[in-house]
Amino acid sequence: MSSPNSHPIFEPRPASWWERNAVPKLIGFCCAQPQIMKARSRIVPKAEGDVLELGCGGGINMQFYDPARIKSFSGLDPSPALLDASRAAAQAKGMTADIRGGIGEAMPFADASFDTILVTFTLCSVDEQAQVLKEMRRVLRPGGKALFLEHGRAPDASVQAWQRRIEPVWKRIGGNCHLTRAITGAYEAAGFKIDNADKTYMPKTPRPFGWIEWGEARN
Repeated sequence: MSSPNSHPIFEPRPASWWERNAVPKLIGFCCAQPQIMKARSRIVPKAEGDVLELGCGGGINMQFYDPARIKSFSGLDPSPALLDASRAAAQAKGMTADIRGGIGEAMPFADASFDTILVTFTLCSVDEQAQVLKEMRRVLRPGGKALFLEHGRAPDASVQAWQRRIEPVWKRIGGNCHLTRAITGAYEAAGFKIDNADKTYMPKTPRPFGWIEWGEARN
């Protein structure tokens, strides 16, 4: 297994003015819509033990954690603009938190550190999805679980066609957010065993943006 400091080729992309200033506000608005919050409320309370939230910026999931099930909480996010909000949300929840700036491709954590990794609406925007999933397996303990909730590639060919058309512009607006990435299949390809997965189009959402999948992936 690799050490937490053995990924010199994976460095954060320099953030543009738009990514530093506009994208955090856009994410805060889009990712807090009622139908998305309802989906978060189904998956976040399942976190237990030593927990890592990947893409924790803003602290939007903090309200759904069950502190009685959590032994320790860590977070990782590349956005300085969102990290302080995440720390404040943890403090308001009464949780001691180790929240760090960093990227999923090179997590600053030792092998087998966590029982649960929570990932919500995050793998769409990372630079190297396969590397992030590899790192997740590294820092998870054997038998540990990844809880995921993501939007991505729809199953219908007509919707996929629109996703492909929209994605080049959407990536620039949405901080590298992709519409065409596989979700559950990406976890399977990385070697996870899928438990309790589900998927649907979100109501009142344009279909190119509205396909979501959620579940548990065992290490």
